[in-house]
Amino acid sequence: MSLENFNKSNHPSFINSSNGSGRGLSKRIIPCLDIKDGRTVKGINFESIRDAGDPVELAILYSENGADELVFLDITATIEKRKTLVELVKRIAANINIPFTVGGGISSVEDVALLLQNGADKVSVNTAAFKNPSLLKQLSNEFGSQCVVLAIDSKKEADSEWYVYLNGGRTKTDTKTIEWAKEAVALGAGEILLTSMNNDGTKNGFALDITAELSSSLPVPVIASGGAGSMEHFKDVFDIGKADAALAASIFHYKEIEILALKKYLSVNNIRVRLK
Repeated sequence: MSLENFNKSNHPSFINSSNGSGRGLSKRIIPCLDIKDGRTVKGINFESIRDAGDPVELAILYSENGADELVFLDITATIEKRKTLVELVKRIAANINIPFTVGGGISSVEDVALLLQNGADKVSVNTAAFKNPSLLKQLSNEFGSQCVVLAIDSKKEADSEWYVYLNGGRTKTDTKTIEWAKEAVALGAGEILLTSMNNDGTKNGFALDITAELSSSLPVPVIASGGAGSMEHFKDVFDIGKADAALAASIFHYKEIEILALKKYLSVNNIRVRLK
């Protein structure tokens, strides 16, 4: 596919997530592959990392079993000051038929062009965008806002405010999550991937308060991430958190919840989802 096609907001990969058009459409279930040293890994509160399997095998499984999209995050690319694992991205993309978002170590238009050429449909930017907000405008202008996902790692502090963290959750900033999200959307981010560091890996449920605040305040879709442990948690993040999509990792990797069963549960509970 030629790169000029990525400027078209009606690209089929983005119908559910382009500039707010996802609102009112089916809620999306998105498995996440956190990648370290070429393997899928998972931790708790961004620590205690353990192996979770082969990323290509997991990607195929999710694509075949009803996932709406797939997210690939090279979690150490930024901290190790290197680029995303392009060859692994290419192998995964060749084996799936659902929209594919890739993040980690992306800091330029050239980085994004390379990933799109190797099978990514969208890219996720985090630390680089925070440090250089004009990157969002550059990427949006070049590829279309539907291609640009802003990932925010957020933590609720003692003052009950949610703050932005960088470098895979290692570096605290004094910027409030809602303020950065609004600025990023104004600059061209077409979707927000919000990860609660407090909830990540705990399986105690998503952060419903900050998710609802962003979902109600922003004109673009919000993907909730961090804390999924039961089917009810997904129902809550859609009903109470007003999320457009929900992302999870370990419960899918370790087969604690099957995606198709989850979707059937949500459908029975009046959450609109795409069933195979």
